Amino acid sequence: PRPIGQLSKGFRQRVGLAQAILHQPRLLILDEPTLGLDPTQIVEVRRLIRRLAERATVLFSTHILSEVEALCDRVIILMNGQIRADARLSELATTPDAVLVLSEVPAGAEQALRKMPGVKGVMATRTADGYTAYRVLGEPSDGQDLTPAIYELARAQGWPLRELRRDVRTLESVFNELATTV
Repeated sequence: PRPIGQLSKGFRQRVGLAQAILHQPRLLILDEPTLGLDPTQIVEVRRLIRRLAERATVLFSTHILSEVEALCDRVIILMNGQIRADARLSELATTPDAVLVLSEVPAGAEQALRKMPGVKGVMATRTADGYTAYRVLGEPSDGQDLTPAIYELARAQGWPLRELRRDVRTLESVFNELATTV
């Protein structure tokens, strides 16, 4: 047998986790539970955490936002000791913004979008495949889905619609937004 210090980090983590759950606690606090594990071990630990969450409250701390998205229903974001967000992941992802992609740029499209009720701004960019994409920023207090109205405008104007969808924020974009606002 090898001394415990010579065992792999993944093995030591699994032994530590086994020790923590041995007595079936009602609250389990984990710090970076998948850090340093290989992809197979990560899948196993995620599966275990999901099973544990059926019978106990599992609180875990991590900087790996994809882990949060893969495992959590609710997130609390702390920055400089202050709670900056405390919500269900589905609530954080919801945004009133929409994305409109057109095959060609019709004259006056951006101005027409800006004049729509509930729109606070429009940002035009190019997609990787060369199309024009408009991110239509909705009023957060309004919270309405702008896509039906944008579709009606595009149809009425005869715009060459390629894509229209409600924008969804990732946890990373929410985190970055919080980090850059005071």
